[in-house]
Amino acid sequence: MLGKRVLVTGSGTGIGKEIALEFARRGADVALHYAHDVQGAQSAVDQIRALGRRAEAFKADFTQVEEAARLGEQAVTFLGGVDCLVNNAGITFNKPFLEVSPEQFDTVYHVNTRAQFFLTQAVVKDMLKHGGGAICNITSIHGVSGAPEHSVYAGTKGAIVAYTRSLAVELAHKGIRVNAIAPGWVTVENYYKVLPGFNEADAQKTAAEKVPLGRSGLKLEIARLAVFLCSDECGYIIGQTIVADGGTTSLMSLISDFRTRSTATFGKGYVPGV
Repeated sequence: MLGKRVLVTGSGTGIGKEIALEFARRGADVALHYAHDVQGAQSAVDQIRALGRRAEAFKADFTQVEEAARLGEQAVTFLGGVDCLVNNAGITFNKPFLEVSPEQFDTVYHVNTRAQFFLTQAVVKDMLKHGGGAICNITSIHGVSGAPEHSVYAGTKGAIVAYTRSLAVELAHKGIRVNAIAPGWVTVENYYKVLPGFNEADAQKTAAEKVPLGRSGLKLEIARLAVFLCSDECGYIIGQTIVADGGTTSLMSLISDFRTRSTATFGKGYVPGV
């Protein structure tokens, strides 16, 4: 990543901030984006500059498509071009299907899907001028599995999976690789804001019981995967969504306890040795 020019959206907090920092640790210059958390974004800028890399934070309201497109132009101007784009910005939302309003639907789709699409459009125009680049879209396991009251949010994340695949085959021959990451449970600051009584000890206890790996994911693990997908080392990976969830989506929901041997004896009488 030495000398690479990177734009990371939603990088004032959580996974996005860690992604921006990890690119800088590997030698990249970074343009950061934030919508609300200017302090978080500025602290990341300060840390990146302390590493000897260039960094600047730009504000953009992703409910406004014009601001998303302008962010791409600002990043290109600041960095002198963009080699890697990480589309991390997004908002989450849960509500029973029958209670969702058009305004709520539009807000989530505008931030999670429309803004990403048109920001990417602006950045790709620049990438084509200097021989290509790499794009990593952050989706979610909600895009590949179901959860009650998440029809809107899951729809945006599923759209990212499909859009990643199609855009990848359109741009691959032009030197631009597009892939995505679908993180599972990764504890970020927002958990403490929206979940009453949330604490790390209880979270880890639940993860030990529910996640096959026995723990939740780390922001750094997702960040390192994003760097890898944007690096030359994975130049043959095109249009893929890499699921990083500790085995969550691999586990069948019908299995009551994956940690103990099953008491059922399927195959008895017709499979030898059962």
